[in-house]
Amino acid sequence: MARIRLSRVAEPGDPDVCRLVRDHSATAVVERLRDGHVQQPKVQAWAGRLAAAEPDAIMSAAQAVSARFVIPGDADWPPELSDLTSLEGADGDRRAGAPLGLWVRGSLPLGGLGLRAVAVVGARACTDYGTHVAGSLAAGCAAAGWSVVSGGAYGIDAAAHRGALSAQRPTVAVLASGIDRPYPVGHRELLEAVASTGLLISEAAPGCPPSRSRFLVRNRLIAALGRGTVVVEAALRSGSLNTARWAGDLNRAVMGVPGPVTSMMSTGVHQLLRQPETVLVTDADEVLELVAPLGDVATPLKQGQILPRDRLDAASRRLLEAVPRVAPAPVASIAAHAGLAPADAVARLVALADGGLVIGVGGYWRLPPSTPDAP
Repeated sequence: MARIRLSRVAEPGDPDVCRLVRDHSATAVVERLRDGHVQQPKVQAWAGRLAAAEPDAIMSAAQAVSARFVIPGDADWPPELSDLTSLEGADGDRRAGAPLGLWVRGSLPLGGLGLRAVAVVGARACTDYGTHVAGSLAAGCAAAGWSVVSGGAYGIDAAAHRGALSAQRPTVAVLASGIDRPYPVGHRELLEAVASTGLLISEAAPGCPPSRSRFLVRNRLIAALGRGTVVVEAALRSGSLNTARWAGDLNRAVMGVPGPVTSMMSTGVHQLLRQPETVLVTDADEVLELVAPLGDVATPLKQGQILPRDRLDAASRRLLEAVPRVAPAPVASIAAHAGLAPADAVARLVALADGGLVIGVGGYWRLPPSTPDAP
């Protein structure tokens, strides 16, 4: 109950309250705030908000949407989130503390989520290309039994959630608002679909509105819950790059999907791909090869179409290149151009003719008009 009150009093991820709770317990922190014997301005602000943070009212708001509160030590707590403790001293104004608890909607077990989860994030103002790639990539990961984690926003996030749902697999949306105030409002139907088979998660207490800072701080949860983060499309100032940074700080895999070099929606991804720790990926197989346990997934080497000439030995390929397309040539001329003996050339030309690669016309030879791989 003390953690419920603190979730309404302090901003999500505030490293100061995280350290106080870890060092003294949530109950002790609440008692100290209630006593009012505090000097620091931030702590005084917490104390001022404490009276309005009634646990029963907060729990009623959560129960109205069938949400539960999970804290560290619960069987359903994802242990991967403890990695955030190492980032509490993050530079600048980044709020990096481990969460006091999570408000959760949905029946998907949360505790083992991080073992087989991948985050897919990107631009809100994405292109059709980005939507297609994110949906396809998410569907492929979901079909392979991996949960797709994203932020429920417009654009790439929505495409990722829909891709997982299209594979009839659960997906997870981490919200920047209270669990009872799903945002964006235009995604109410999508988020309800997510909750019906997967999970809605929020660190902010019920009743909390979304804000820019809460969007940025929730990104660390998206990164921590996945074994890797894929950025599909992102401009240079995209918030999804913030998620990728958290993933890198947490020693998670960081992946980027390249786009057209002329697209402003891919400039951020391309800058990310210039960093040695980022891996270029183009489909779900490549993502899973990186995040799955070693040996679980092996992506075959991609190669172009295998043409008939690819199966020829070097001498036969030289001979094929010496055969003219228009005017038939005698064996002696073709053999000379290929550097072969006439007898050897005849035997090879007969074999090439059997494969439909050359045509013999009265002792003369040429390529058939439809040969696609002729020189």
